[in-house]
Amino acid sequence: MRPPPAAPLRVRGVTCTPVEVPLRYVLGTSAATVRAAPLLLVDLLTEEGITGRSYVFAYRRSAAKAIALLLQDAVELVAGDAVAPLEIAAKLQRRFALLGVTGAARMALSALDMALWDALALAAGSPLCCLLGGRPRPVRAYNSCGLGLMSPPAASDEAQALLEGGLQAVKLRLGHPTLAEDLAVTRAVRSRLPDQVALLVDYNQALSRADALARGRALQSEGVAWLEEPIRHDDLDGNAEIARTLDLPLQLGENFDGPKDLLRALQAGACDLAMPDVARIGGVSGWLHAAGIAQAHGIPISSHLMPEVSAHLLAATPTADWLEYVDWTDAIAAEPVKIVDGCWPIPPGPGVGLAWDAEKVERCRIP
Repeated sequence: MRPPPAAPLRVRGVTCTPVEVPLRYVLGTSAATVRAAPLLLVDLLTEEGITGRSYVFAYRRSAAKAIALLLQDAVELVAGDAVAPLEIAAKLQRRFALLGVTGAARMALSALDMALWDALALAAGSPLCCLLGGRPRPVRAYNSCGLGLMSPPAASDEAQALLEGGLQAVKLRLGHPTLAEDLAVTRAVRSRLPDQVALLVDYNQALSRADALARGRALQSEGVAWLEEPIRHDDLDGNAEIARTLDLPLQLGENFDGPKDLLRALQAGACDLAMPDVARIGGVSGWLHAAGIAQAHGIPISSHLMPEVSAHLLAATPTADWLEYVDWTDAIAAEPVKIVDGCWPIPPGPGVGLAWDAEKVERCRIP
């Protein structure tokens, strides 16, 4: 292992590369149909020659470019500073306060924070999870590729295909025009899956309170393991009513803006489970705060996207639940990660383990 440097690492600059990667499985949700994923790849340069890496799912091509501009601005503000993620996060929180640390600004600062932590772990010669108090171990994952809004036969066929690598859970998107259609596709998928495989369902905030209660009640007897975002994520009163009324566990979190949103949701009783997005919760630093809040409330915590980083975080999270697995970076990774026995295998090498294939990246670059 590489020994830590004699002096602290210092921030030198950043390179941002927006790309759009094709999806192997089209993802049709109640919000949109996604055939390609815009990503922003981040290389944080240090004066000592160590490069920390991260990336975020930007949702739109335009957002990838906007996040890059904000990230470059943020790095200019901390150029020459020691690579101390918590100090830098606090400094940038103040400097971006008038703009508002949310949306694209939050994602830019989260991407920087992830890259800072990667640089520290690389300098220490340690996997990131070890730096956070965990250890490299297999992290159980569910397949979140595909299974969008489709016919029952197509969904059941795709669900079976998604069990590759021994995965023991899949996510099904719901939100068809009628409850009968939702039930038909849920039953078709459930009947095709082995009994031990968990079926998770996600409405992507498509329903009204009344409809969510009606559909949630109907799904409770269909072998479903959780109900995700049936209504607006920020309707805490409505989500609390759903959580109180249904026996089916309610999952929220991918849209939480920083740890404060998780705290508010748990104080309101708005969810039974939580799944922060590392790019929206505040990067590694924000996740650590969120994990402490979840532990204090006894809430299982899962991840949302970015499995390369999220696996390290879950490996150091006391109430870790599921890793959301997507294969989106396979199109640009130097060595795509393969699921083994239903788990994401955290590599034993230093840092997060992100490495891009330059030729693949160039083919996917957003002009």
